[in-house]
Amino acid sequence: MNIFKKAYCRTFQFFFKVAIPLLPYRQPKILQSADECAAILKERKIGRVFIVTDTGVRNCGLCDGIISALDSQGIFYSIYDKTMPNPTDDAVEDALSQYLADKCEAIIAVGGGSAMDLSKACGARVVYPKKSLKKMAGILHVRRKLPPLFAVPTTAGTGSETTIAAVITDSKTHRKYAINSFPLIPHYAVLDYKLTVGLPKQMTACTGMDALTHAVEAFIGRSTTKETRGKAIEAVNLIHDNLKTCYDDPENAEARKNMLYAAHYAGIAFTKSYVGYVHAVAHSLSGRYGLPHGMTCAVLLPVVLESYGKTAYKKLAVLAKACGVAEQADGKDVAAKKFIAWIYDMNEYFGIPKGFDCIQEQDIDKMAKYADKEGNPLYPVPKLYGQKQLKELYYKVKI
Repeated sequence: MNIFKKAYCRTFQFFFKVAIPLLPYRQPKILQSADECAAILKERKIGRVFIVTDTGVRNCGLCDGIISALDSQGIFYSIYDKTMPNPTDDAVEDALSQYLADKCEAIIAVGGGSAMDLSKACGARVVYPKKSLKKMAGILHVRRKLPPLFAVPTTAGTGSETTIAAVITDSKTHRKYAINSFPLIPHYAVLDYKLTVGLPKQMTACTGMDALTHAVEAFIGRSTTKETRGKAIEAVNLIHDNLKTCYDDPENAEARKNMLYAAHYAGIAFTKSYVGYVHAVAHSLSGRYGLPHGMTCAVLLPVVLESYGKTAYKKLAVLAKACGVAEQADGKDVAAKKFIAWIYDMNEYFGIPKGFDCIQEQDIDKMAKYADKEGNPLYPVPKLYGQKQLKELYYKVKI
């Protein structure tokens, strides 16, 4: 990256950090059960609800509690269960058509990040009927209040119930783009660990590593606040202490609950402090090849941290000592390297691959261009990369 672009990126990030206290960030109201969700809808005199989920979540019975609670309050519901990983703009339009046809007044997202991204984007289209999703991409292009949005996470990973972002894939180009606007933050979040108990082991691992990526990227960036640093450390500690337990003992209630809150805290952290090049590269990879987002982040996280080198060591050392993978007496270089080694060890323990054999060399230039456009100037990374340096990251995870 040339000196002029670097100066532009850092200046942009500086003023964005200064503006953080003035921006309308908010956190969703936390609910503990589906019954609370239905009671709020009844109280607000909302009689028609749109449920966004996927067939896997629905077939596992994870929507049953919501459906039963809505039935008990006499609230009509329309279920859209065609959500796929990496939701597309076409899928959003399909969901919007159903929402409008059934005259819905609120949205309940039940599932992981894909269901929440689709729900947020659908809500944005409801209030902007003449504006395409592409025109909403970027920062602060959605300014109207969305229909009441309830987020019911069934994975402990994305933290999407706290965030301003909806990540959508272009159906034609396979490019992922983010819509970042404050009205996209859900109004309510149902944090019920019982909804995560039936999660397959591999998904438990990958979504947990996604949460770790959120916490780490938020912490090592240059736009942190006292609040986001605290939430990130808390999330890393909870993941360190509980993710393996969830993987080995899927029915462990305490570990499941702790992981759900770890993802939530990590979501709060990166909503304000943003992520970094792990996500910029991961989005282009998962959009192009249909890879699971959590797995892609898990593979890239230690690789990107190593590439940052000494620019990230001081903050990585803080995380390493806080969660116990390094000794308090360790120097920052030693502690940071222990933290990166711990991430590699976690990936190996969970059977997460070291790279991807689907990556085609002819695609790398275009993906690096997309990553550059996503990450710069927005992401306050420890070390700035241009397209040339970003290309090297793809080669490092190409098998």
